[in-house]
Amino acid sequence: MASSKHVRYFQKGERIIREGHQEQKMYIILEGNVVITLDAGGDEIEVAKLKKGDFFGEISLFEKIPRSATATAQDNVKVVFIENEDQLKEFLLKNPSFAAKMVHILAKRLAKTDKILIEEFREKNKLQAMKDMSGLHYFLD
Repeated sequence: MASSKHVRYFQKGERIIREGHQEQKMYIILEGNVVITLDAGGDEIEVAKLKKGDFFGEISLFEKIPRSATATAQDNVKVVFIENEDQLKEFLLKNPSFAAKMVHILAKRLAKTDKILIEEFREKNKLQAMKDMSGLHYFLD
C-alpha cells in the first residue's frame, strides 16, 4: 500500500486538504506534523495537532461530502494516502496494529463529538426552559 505512487510530500504551510473541498482520500502521516483547523467566520480555530502515525480524512472514504476541516503541514510532511474503502481494508489487514490504533482513535473522536452534542443539547434545553418560564410570567400577572 505504501507504494511510491501513494506517497506525497508537503512543505511547511502547505494545505493538504481544504475545508469545503470535495476529495476522497485518507492520509496517514509518515513524517512531520499537521494541524487541523476549522473556519469560524474568517477565523481559523485549531482543533487538533497530528504527528507521525496519526491519520485524517477518513470520513471521505465513506461519505461523499465536502471536507469539514483544513489540514496544513506544520513543517515538511510525508504522507501515504488511501483512496477508497478497498484500499483501506487491504491496508488494515496488512497492518493490524494500525487497525487497533485507528479503532481507539475513532472511538475517542466519537466520544468527544458526543460530549459536545450533549452539552449543546442541554444548553438548548436550558434556553428553551428559560423562554418558557419567561412566557409564563405574562400569564401569571
